[in-house]
Parts: sequence; structure tokens; C-alpha cells
Amino acid sequence: MQIDKETVDKIAHLARLELTEAEKERSIEELSEILSFMAKLNELDTEGVEPLIYMNDAVNVLRKDEVIQEMTREEALSNAPLKNHEYFKVSKVIQK
Repeated sequence: MQIDKETVDKIAHLARLELTEAEKERSIEELSEILSFMAKLNELDTEGVEPLIYMNDAVNVLRKDEVIQEMTREEALSNAPLKNHEYFKVSKVIQK
């Protein structure tokens, strides 16, 4: 596949980018290099090579999701600049 100005224009449009002519020329060169590298990788014999999904054998170790009371309501509200007896008071952020 050849990268030309029209291809770069289409990619820029899809990505909502405004590129100068110099940036378009540089993009053509860089994308062409990427495609050349991918073509070189396609030359490798990968017959019998298992796909690599993860770089190591580590497995995510997740803790149980348990509800615990770390602080009381009073402790949480103690440093609040504005509060009601049970709730934080915050400024209105949504206008109708």
C-alpha cells in the first residue's frame, strides 16, 4: 500500500486533525516507514510460533471486594468546608 496525500488527508479528517503541508509530507514519510517495517515483519517465518499475548506469566491478583467501614461519616465531614449534618455541600455545576 502506498501512502499518498489523499490517504493522509483522509486519516487527518477522520482524526479531526488540521495538518500543514509540511506536516502532511512528514506524515507520508513516517507512515510509509511504518508500512515498510510491517512488510519486513511479514517476511518472517512464524510457522509454529505461539502468539504472545502477555510479556510475562504474571496473573492479576485481585483482592476480594469487601465493604468495610474505613471512616465514619463524622470523620469524613470533619474537614469539609461546607457541610450539612449528614452531607457535603457543593456548588451547583449543572445549569439548565
